[in-house]
Amino acid sequence: MEDKLNVKGLIFDFGGTLDTGGNHWGEVLWEVYRHFDVPVAKDAFRKAYIHGERTLAMHPLIQPHFHFADVLRAKLRIQLGYLQEQGMLSASFAPREELAEAMAAYADGCTREVLARSAGVLGRLRPKYSMVLVSNFYGNLHTVLQDAALLPLFDCVIESAVVGVRKPNPAIFALGVCACNLPVSETAVIGDSFDKDMKPARALGCRTIWLKGSQWEEPRDADSNPVDVVVTELEEIERCLEFI
Repeated sequence: MEDKLNVKGLIFDFGGTLDTGGNHWGEVLWEVYRHFDVPVAKDAFRKAYIHGERTLAMHPLIQPHFHFADVLRAKLRIQLGYLQEQGMLSASFAPREELAEAMAAYADGCTREVLARSAGVLGRLRPKYSMVLVSNFYGNLHTVLQDAALLPLFDCVIESAVVGVRKPNPAIFALGVCACNLPVSETAVIGDSFDKDMKPARALGCRTIWLKGSQWEEPRDADSNPVDVVVTELEEIERCLEFI
């Protein structure tokens, strides 16, 4: 890391970045399934996860006042319902509502710990940089950020459900650059997804910091589209920013 650049603005992703430390939410929830000994194969879970995300994208089930635990509960209800309807999970294993409630509470507790660590990192960066959040989310991100004491740390929050454009469209990152009020070359995008964060940010001209944790699937063209920095812990960003 010898190529130093005067980066003045930071654009953060939320889901899979600040709330899980770089781990894809599919992988995080799979570990929750394993913790509760839910008797489903991972392939079946992946189908249920995709079904759940598509359902939430198509139907306004998440309300602006929903807290993070409410989002998790909604996701898990949809997933467990799908698994039972498809015959992949016996309805006799556990009452769906009770299981979703317990799993959501457990996942929410784990997430709170990660968000607390993220708040510490962001708080240390805040005096030095313009900071914007750009996220594919469900319309309740302000509530979630307020709960986690993260909202005051950002100059602007750009949420896909509000602005009407989603990653990987570079246009949503362009909104982030405008909110930083800086040249694109002086902004760095930090996110967990190579395809949804790194590629569109790089196409726009931003510098890129890939917080790489457990991936849903490995990107096929990462070698041909190199990022500026790869980190595995959010805390590493503080050390590497001087050198990108």
